[in-house]
Amino acid sequence: MIKKQDDNKQWFLYSANLRTKTLLIIIVSSLVILSIFVSSYFIKDIPTSFINANQMPSLEHLFGTDWMGRDMFQRTIAGLGLSIMVGLIASIISTCISIILGLFSSFNRFTDEFVAGIIDLFGSIPHILLIILVSMMFGGGLIGVVMGVGFTHWTPLARVLRSEVKEIKTKEFIHLSENMGKSKAWIAIKHIFPLIISQIIVGVILMFPHAIMHEASITFLGFGLPPHEPAIGVILAESMNYLSSGYWWLAFYPGMSLLIVVLLFDFIGESVEKLLNPETTHK
Repeated sequence: MIKKQDDNKQWFLYSANLRTKTLLIIIVSSLVILSIFVSSYFIKDIPTSFINANQMPSLEHLFGTDWMGRDMFQRTIAGLGLSIMVGLIASIISTCISIILGLFSSFNRFTDEFVAGIIDLFGSIPHILLIILVSMMFGGGLIGVVMGVGFTHWTPLARVLRSEVKEIKTKEFIHLSENMGKSKAWIAIKHIFPLIISQIIVGVILMFPHAIMHEASITFLGFGLPPHEPAIGVILAESMNYLSSGYWWLAFYPGMSLLIVVLLFDFIGESVEKLLNPETTHK
């Protein structure tokens, strides 16, 4: 009996430690991302100094300087802050579209097939091409990039929500509400929506890294943010002209910083999913 109590106590402490580690990952990753985002707003005009052009990383300039003598650390922080802002707005747009389509698919068989067709249609078009087309439709620039990324990243989450909605519709309380004369919209908002909030939260967080990477990709290709914006894609595109001269830090540090931010969002998404999923909470 005593041994069984000790085993239960050890299992409780082990589970608590797992939850503590998961929460610690979320807190630390969130603080790093938040500090980058806040710091970027204090970086307005980065001074130029052609005397200090193309200097290697040092204590004075941690990421070195570019061809105009601008501090690459400041440019990288400003670019990451802009990417996080674009990812945030685009994720909100994509999430709203996913929720609307997911709940709309619960109305009847026709609406479910319609939503499935829309998801398949957008999913069949090459992603980068679709982002570029939508961005150009909205006139390019910051607004065009936000709309391009926002209107093209909803398909994975919409597919997950549609699957969850189909499963929820088989529950007995849904049939009882229908027999009581409740409307489809009432059932979708009152019964179905509260049960898919956890999937929405995880989907939004995991949408961030994809939005950030695609924003940097189309900007690097010249279809995204304009050259005067402190974007990571712009920085990487400019660095291509100087890599052959041995100025490796112009691309290495901004690219590595972007990768770290993307991985932090992935860590947060996976950790939140572990906490919200009852099947994996105690594993």
